[in-house]
Amino acid sequence: MSATTDIRRSESRPHTSAGWLDSRHSFSFGHHYDPANTHHGLLLVANDDRVAAATGFSTHPHQDMEIVTWVLSGRLEHKDSEGNRGELYPGLAQRMSAGTGIWHSEMNPSSSEDVHFIQMWVPPDTERVDPGYEQRDINGELDKGGLQPIASGQGHDAAISIRQRDAVLWGGRLKPGETVAVPDGRHVHLFVAVGGADLEGAGPLAEGDAVRLVGADGPKLTAGPAGAEVLIWATA
Repeated sequence: MSATTDIRRSESRPHTSAGWLDSRHSFSFGHHYDPANTHHGLLLVANDDRVAAATGFSTHPHQDMEIVTWVLSGRLEHKDSEGNRGELYPGLAQRMSAGTGIWHSEMNPSSSEDVHFIQMWVPPDTERVDPGYEQRDINGELDKGGLQPIASGQGHDAAISIRQRDAVLWGGRLKPGETVAVPDGRHVHLFVAVGGADLEGAGPLAEGDAVRLVGADGPKLTAGPAGAEVLIWATA
Protein backbone atom coordinates (compact mmCIF):
# COMPACT_ATOMS: atom_id res chain seq x y z
CA MET A 1 0.00 0.00 0.00
CA SER A 2 1.53 3.31 -1.08
CA ALA A 3 1.70 6.15 1.41
CA THR A 4 -0.61 9.12 0.80
CA THR A 5 -1.27 12.47 2.48
CA ASP A 6 -4.63 14.10 1.81
CA ILE A 7 -5.16 17.58 3.32
CA ARG A 8 -8.77 18.70 3.85
CA ARG A 9 -9.04 22.41 4.65
CA SER A 10 -11.65 23.65 7.11
CA GLU A 11 -13.57 25.69 4.56
CA SER A 12 -13.94 22.68 2.24
CA ARG A 13 -15.92 20.62 4.75
CA PRO A 14 -19.74 20.34 4.43
CA HIS A 15 -21.45 22.96 6.58
CA THR A 16 -24.72 22.79 8.52
CA SER A 17 -26.17 26.04 9.87
CA ALA A 18 -29.47 25.71 11.73
CA GLY A 19 -29.50 28.78 13.93
CA TRP A 20 -28.95 26.91 17.19
CA LEU A 21 -26.34 24.64 15.54
CA ASP A 22 -23.25 25.42 13.49
CA SER A 23 -21.48 22.27 12.37
CA ARG A 24 -18.79 21.24 9.93
CA HIS A 25 -18.54 17.60 8.89
CA SER A 26 -15.36 15.78 7.92
CA PHE A 27 -17.36 13.03 6.19
CA SER A 28 -20.81 12.52 4.68
CA PHE A 29 -23.40 13.24 7.35
CA GLY A 30 -27.15 13.88 7.29
CA HIS A 31 -28.19 15.47 4.02
CA HIS A 32 -24.53 16.05 3.10
CA TYR A 33 -23.82 12.87 1.15
CA ASP A 34 -20.81 12.25 -1.05
CA PRO A 35 -20.14 8.59 -1.93
CA ALA A 36 -16.44 9.42 -2.23
CA ASN A 37 -16.29 10.80 1.33
CA THR A 38 -17.89 8.35 3.75
CA HIS A 39 -14.97 7.42 6.05
CA HIS A 40 -11.23 7.20 6.55
CA GLY A 41 -10.26 3.80 7.83
CA LEU A 42 -12.68 3.03 10.65
CA LEU A 43 -13.55 6.67 11.34
CA LEU A 44 -17.07 7.29 10.01
CA VAL A 45 -18.03 10.62 11.58
CA ALA A 46 -16.03 13.61 12.83
CA ASN A 47 -18.36 16.54 13.42
CA ASP A 48 -17.14 19.92 14.65
CA ASP A 49 -20.26 21.21 16.46
CA ARG A 50 -21.11 24.53 18.04
CA VAL A 51 -24.43 24.54 19.90
CA ALA A 52 -26.06 27.72 21.17
CA ALA A 53 -26.95 28.28 24.82
CA ALA A 54 -30.05 26.48 26.14
CA THR A 55 -30.44 24.39 22.96
CA GLY A 56 -29.14 21.05 21.71
CA PHE A 57 -29.90 17.65 20.28
CA SER A 58 -33.15 16.30 21.73
CA THR A 59 -33.59 12.58 22.44
CA HIS A 60 -32.71 10.41 19.44
CA PRO A 61 -31.57 6.80 18.87
CA HIS A 62 -28.33 5.07 17.90
CA GLN A 63 -27.40 1.43 17.32
CA ASP A 64 -24.13 -0.50 16.89
CA MET A 65 -21.78 2.49 17.06
CA GLU A 66 -18.98 3.67 19.35
CA ILE A 67 -19.53 7.41 19.84
CA VAL A 68 -16.78 9.53 21.38
CA THR A 69 -17.42 13.16 22.39
CA TRP A 70 -14.70 15.69 23.22
CA VAL A 71 -15.60 19.19 24.44
CA LEU A 72 -13.33 22.10 23.51
CA SER A 73 -15.17 24.89 25.33
CA GLY A 74 -18.38 25.22 27.32
CA ARG A 75 -20.37 22.31 28.73
CA LEU A 76 -22.61 19.60 27.28
CA GLU A 77 -25.24 17.67 29.23
CA HIS A 78 -25.78 14.00 28.35
CA LYS A 79 -28.78 11.84 29.29
CA ASP A 80 -29.62 8.41 27.92
CA SER A 81 -32.18 5.62 28.14
CA GLU A 82 -29.82 3.47 30.23
CA GLY A 83 -29.97 6.01 33.06
CA ASN A 84 -26.55 7.55 32.42
CA ARG A 85 -26.19 11.28 33.00
CA GLY A 86 -23.16 13.50 32.76
CA GLU A 87 -22.01 17.03 32.12
CA LEU A 88 -19.08 17.11 29.76
CA TYR A 89 -16.38 19.80 29.95
CA PRO A 90 -12.95 20.26 28.35
CA GLY A 91 -10.70 17.34 29.19
CA LEU A 92 -13.52 14.95 30.10
CA ALA A 93 -13.64 12.15 27.52
CA GLN A 94 -16.97 10.43 26.93
CA ARG A 95 -17.80 7.19 25.15
CA MET A 96 -21.28 5.85 24.47
CA SER A 97 -21.59 2.33 23.08
CA ALA A 98 -24.94 2.19 21.29
CA GLY A 99 -24.96 -1.61 20.98
CA THR A 100 -28.42 -3.12 20.60
CA GLY A 101 -29.94 0.35 20.82
CA ILE A 102 -29.87 3.46 22.99
CA TRP A 103 -31.65 6.82 23.08
CA HIS A 104 -29.85 9.93 24.26
CA SER A 105 -29.93 13.71 24.31
CA GLU A 106 -27.10 16.26 24.23
CA MET A 107 -28.05 19.70 25.48
CA ASN A 108 -26.18 22.89 26.29
CA PRO A 109 -27.14 23.63 29.93
CA SER A 110 -25.76 27.17 29.88
CA SER A 111 -28.09 30.15 29.54
CA SER A 112 -25.40 32.31 27.97
CA GLU A 113 -22.43 30.33 26.62
CA ASP A 114 -22.14 28.24 23.46
CA VAL A 115 -20.61 24.77 23.67
CA HIS A 116 -18.02 23.67 21.12
CA PHE A 117 -17.30 19.96 20.81
CA ILE A 118 -16.09 17.28 18.42
CA GLN A 119 -18.12 14.10 18.06
CA MET A 120 -16.58 11.05 16.42
CA TRP A 121 -18.02 7.65 15.48
CA VAL A 122 -16.35 4.30 14.78
CA PRO A 123 -18.11 0.95 14.29
CA PRO A 124 -17.72 -1.69 17.03
CA ASP A 125 -15.80 -4.86 16.31
CA THR A 126 -18.74 -6.85 17.77
CA GLU A 127 -22.32 -5.89 17.03
CA ARG A 128 -25.50 -6.35 19.09
CA VAL A 129 -23.85 -6.03 22.49
CA ASP A 130 -25.41 -4.32 25.51
CA PRO A 131 -25.26 -0.52 25.43
CA GLY A 132 -22.56 1.07 27.58
CA TYR A 133 -21.24 4.41 28.78
CA GLU A 134 -17.98 5.76 30.18
CA GLN A 135 -16.53 9.17 30.99
CA ARG A 136 -13.12 10.06 32.36
CA ASP A 137 -11.27 13.27 33.16
CA ILE A 138 -7.86 13.11 31.50
CA ASN A 139 -6.75 16.70 32.04
CA GLY A 140 -3.94 15.45 34.25
CA GLU A 141 -2.61 13.27 31.46
CA LEU A 142 -2.86 16.08 28.89
CA ASP A 143 -0.94 18.38 31.21
CA LYS A 144 2.07 16.07 30.84
CA GLY A 145 2.47 17.26 27.25
CA GLY A 146 2.81 15.31 24.03
CA LEU A 147 0.07 13.02 22.76
CA GLN A 148 -2.06 11.05 25.18
CA PRO A 149 -4.62 8.27 24.50
CA ILE A 150 -8.18 9.58 24.84
CA ALA A 151 -10.19 6.58 23.62
CA SER A 152 -8.76 3.14 22.98
CA GLY A 153 -9.75 -0.36 21.99
CA GLN A 154 -6.27 -1.54 22.96
CA GLY A 155 -6.33 -1.21 26.74
CA HIS A 156 -4.52 2.08 27.30
CA ASP A 157 -4.87 2.71 31.04
CA ALA A 158 -5.59 6.45 30.97
CA ALA A 159 -8.13 6.32 28.12
CA ILE A 160 -11.81 5.58 27.96
CA SER A 161 -12.37 2.16 26.40
CA ILE A 162 -14.07 1.58 23.06
CA ARG A 163 -15.32 -1.69 21.62
CA GLN A 164 -13.10 -1.52 18.56
CA ARG A 165 -9.73 -3.22 18.93
CA ASP A 166 -8.32 -1.58 15.81
CA ALA A 167 -8.82 2.06 16.81
CA VAL A 168 -7.15 4.54 19.14
CA LEU A 169 -7.86 8.27 19.51
CA TRP A 170 -4.87 10.33 20.59
CA GLY A 171 -5.06 13.93 21.73
CA GLY A 172 -2.70 16.68 22.71
CA ARG A 173 -2.71 20.26 23.93
CA LEU A 174 0.59 21.21 22.41
CA LYS A 175 2.55 24.20 23.63
CA PRO A 176 3.90 26.71 21.08
CA GLY A 177 6.66 25.03 19.11
CA GLU A 178 6.14 21.61 20.74
CA THR A 179 6.86 18.70 18.39
CA VAL A 180 5.34 15.22 18.50
CA ALA A 181 5.44 12.18 16.24
CA VAL A 182 2.09 11.34 14.64
CA PRO A 183 1.10 7.79 15.69
CA ASP A 184 1.58 5.03 13.17
CA GLY A 185 -1.49 3.38 11.68
CA ARG A 186 -2.73 2.04 8.40
CA HIS A 187 -5.21 4.93 8.36
CA VAL A 188 -4.54 8.06 10.41
CA HIS A 189 -6.86 11.06 10.64
CA LEU A 190 -5.30 14.19 12.13
CA PHE A 191 -7.58 17.09 13.07
CA VAL A 192 -6.46 20.50 14.31
CA ALA A 193 -9.23 21.40 16.73
CA VAL A 194 -7.67 24.59 18.12
CA GLY A 195 -4.73 26.72 16.99
CA GLY A 196 -2.37 25.73 14.20
CA ALA A 197 0.48 23.36 13.44
CA ASP A 198 2.98 22.34 10.81
CA LEU A 199 3.03 18.74 9.57
CA GLU A 200 6.28 17.36 8.20
CA GLY A 201 5.94 16.90 4.45
CA ALA A 202 2.57 18.67 4.28
CA GLY A 203 3.18 22.18 5.62
CA PRO A 204 1.08 24.51 7.75
CA LEU A 205 -2.34 23.50 9.09
CA ALA A 206 -4.91 25.95 10.45
CA GLU A 207 -7.70 25.47 12.97
CA GLY A 208 -10.30 23.13 11.51
CA ASP A 209 -7.95 21.56 8.97
CA ALA A 210 -7.62 17.78 8.75
CA VAL A 211 -5.12 15.41 7.17
CA ARG A 212 -5.88 11.86 6.06
CA LEU A 213 -2.75 9.74 6.11
CA VAL A 214 -2.40 6.26 4.67
CA GLY A 215 0.69 4.21 5.47
CA ALA A 216 2.36 7.16 7.18
CA ASP A 217 5.60 6.53 9.01
CA GLY A 218 5.19 8.83 12.01
CA PRO A 219 5.72 12.30 10.51
CA LYS A 220 6.55 15.11 12.92
CA LEU A 221 3.86 17.60 13.94
CA THR A 222 4.92 20.96 15.39
CA ALA A 223 2.51 23.34 17.09
CA GLY A 224 2.35 26.92 15.83
CA PRO A 225 3.11 30.09 17.80
CA ALA A 226 -0.28 29.94 19.59
CA GLY A 227 -0.03 26.23 20.35
CA ALA A 228 -2.52 23.62 19.16
CA GLU A 229 -5.10 21.14 20.38
CA VAL A 230 -5.11 18.08 18.10
CA LEU A 231 -7.15 14.89 17.81
CA ILE A 232 -5.59 11.97 15.95
CA TRP A 233 -7.29 8.66 15.13
CA ALA A 234 -5.08 5.71 14.24
CA THR A 235 -7.09 2.80 12.82
CA ALA A 236 -6.65 -0.36 10.79
